[in-house]
Amino acid sequence: MSSIKVGLFGLGTVGEGIVNVISKARNADAEIKRICVRDASKPRNVNVPKSMITENRSDIFEDPEINLIVEVINDPEAAFEIVSEALSRGISVVSGSKTMIARHLPELIELQRKHNVSLLYDASSCGSIPVIRNLEEYYDNDLLLEVKGILNGSSNFILSRVFDHNESYDQALQTAIDLGFAEADPSFDIEGYDSLYKLIIITVHALGVYVKPNDIFTYGITHISDFDINYAREKRVKIKLVAQVVKISDNRFTMFVMPEFVTKSRYIYSVDDEYNGVVIRGECYDRQFMFGKGAGSLPTASSILSDMVAHHHGYKYDYKKMGYADVPQYTTDVLLKVYIRFLETPILESLPFISIQERYISKSNNYIIGEIKLCDLISHREILDHQDVSLINISRFFEDLDQ
Repeated sequence: MSSIKVGLFGLGTVGEGIVNVISKARNADAEIKRICVRDASKPRNVNVPKSMITENRSDIFEDPEINLIVEVINDPEAAFEIVSEALSRGISVVSGSKTMIARHLPELIELQRKHNVSLLYDASSCGSIPVIRNLEEYYDNDLLLEVKGILNGSSNFILSRVFDHNESYDQALQTAIDLGFAEADPSFDIEGYDSLYKLIIITVHALGVYVKPNDIFTYGITHISDFDINYAREKRVKIKLVAQVVKISDNRFTMFVMPEFVTKSRYIYSVDDEYNGVVIRGECYDRQFMFGKGAGSLPTASSILSDMVAHHHGYKYDYKKMGYADVPQYTTDVLLKVYIRFLETPILESLPFISIQERYISKSNNYIIGEIKLCDLISHREILDHQDVSLINISRFFEDLDQ
């Protein structure tokens, strides 16, 4: 079997991690042949020969020795161009670009089938946690009921600083930025989009269904206030940004990303700092839990290397579940229980609650706990985006099994 000859696109944090991981892997039989970057003159934190670096994609695509493309760039549309060109040329790809994959997965699946090549991307969802391959292979049946977890390390680090170190939300956000756990502009993470894109990819491999990003309710942690934090502390729960896909019947499922009040009985309660945690639930095996670093240079690079070696041994995603006769249908016609805190926005008059279990009114803050349909949260999204409003989910799926 020939060795892995890699054409690498991207030499940022993850790209540098890939160079380091490959240099330490004794049995991978992998070698980076060329590296394509946007700016070849930029200083790097890894020592690679200048002759290996290029700004021209063709130097990689037209190198007959290169038998695998590894793509880890930050621009999702440029990443799609690179990956789709590689697949069309008959070259398999390993990618970590969650945004690109989530937006273009149906097209990428078709390219793989048309050109008989492979695209592997376990690193795109939860970094070092091998969620995708496990869902594709170990859970390759229709007994899976739910995948739920903390999929974003930045938001989890912020909320951990709040609940474990008694920082305010604003202090915790600044700490995350100062320590490099969040970007200077952290909106992609804290508004829930990073978790959303990972959830879309996970759902394809969990249930065999692709759902477009714009069709999924996504609500981040940007509106969480000290009042919400103190409410959670009084109830002895934590707030976590949770993504979940759940079957609500044999032929229907729903999915969303929202902050959630998490009790101590939940596995994800103890997932703190920059770590991710994923709970997989099935009809016959109850819950199984996967935990690990969801981002970072070396954890992500290790997952990339795992995909490289898997491809080298002939592995590819079969997308078996997409061919099942009874693939479940996505629905937002599902009843949720939520906490909504507000001040001046007329929440009671604006949102069609089915029922209200609790209501609190004061001069400085008000909140309602009630039942409302997910489709109504989507159709009234502009109300929920008001600055004086925050929304937190109260879990109700499988509650009877988790006591």
